[in-house]
Amino acid sequence: MSPKLHFILSICLASCLFACNSSKTTEETSTQTSTETETQEEMETLSAEILIDAKAKLGEGAIWHPTENKFYWIDIEGKKLHIFDPSTGEDREIDTKARIGTVVPVKSGGVLAALENGIFKLDLSNEKFELVTNPLEEGIRFNDGKCDPKGRFWVGSMALKGTKGAATLYRLDTDGSIHHMIDSVTISNGIVWSLDQKKMYYIDTPTGKVMGYDYDNETGSISNPVVAVEIPEGMGHPDGMTIDAEGMIWIGMWDGYAVTRWNPETGELLGKIEVPAKNITSCAFGGENLETLYITTASIGTPEEVLNKYPQSGGVFAVKPGVKGIPAFFYED
Repeated sequence: MSPKLHFILSICLASCLFACNSSKTTEETSTQTSTETETQEEMETLSAEILIDAKAKLGEGAIWHPTENKFYWIDIEGKKLHIFDPSTGEDREIDTKARIGTVVPVKSGGVLAALENGIFKLDLSNEKFELVTNPLEEGIRFNDGKCDPKGRFWVGSMALKGTKGAATLYRLDTDGSIHHMIDSVTISNGIVWSLDQKKMYYIDTPTGKVMGYDYDNETGSISNPVVAVEIPEGMGHPDGMTIDAEGMIWIGMWDGYAVTRWNPETGELLGKIEVPAKNITSCAFGGENLETLYITTASIGTPEEVLNKYPQSGGVFAVKPGVKGIPAFFYED
């Protein structure tokens, strides 16, 4: 073969290879773009509608009472426990006379209310409070909490001045004994248990993370903490949390205008509920067949110009996201 012919064939071969590689790269880019588009489409975004225009200072503590079929929520700074009956539209208010951090149903009747001066059993028939225990130090108040599948009450705290590492996550057992479970917490918030009762997920808000713990349902012990979800910067700060019947977690985003849905096993963001309020504090499934997601919000910590734009801040919102929740656990006294 002449040198000239060899040179021409080499040029042709190189051109063919370049064309093939370009085509492959284009196909890969197209496939990647298509996959990204499909992921965005799969991450459905819905909008919540106002249910109770309560103008609460710091709405929190969302929980659906599984036998009363009523929605319980609180206004921490307003020092109120609210009980909303969807069948009548009545939103009953109970004056707690102290900041209330959370509320859970009690198997024998009534509720446990975690106030800034201790955990109390509240008789709803006469609105009388009976002290159960108070492990809190001066300047610390209770915040969010829930009961685990075995009927123990887990409740965390925070410093009134927001002091870093000054708070604790406690566990109140069914025999009345109380235990320090996680120390050096700053703002104890959302807590849920996996459907198989082998994991506990927990939020200390300033960390921007959901931590996953191995959980023993028989003993209530936790171990081996790992990061389950890390909230991207700019999305807000994780606050209250609930879990759905598919095992996915829903998080109210303080300074995030939304509730977000995550896969706690992969850390993947799955969906978003937009809420017309800046500070989203907690959420809980309730209503018929646990198909409605109830969402609490705060008006404090919101600039005046933002309040003017979102005047229903501090209200309770609702949406049907297309998945169901699971019943809340009672405190087994």
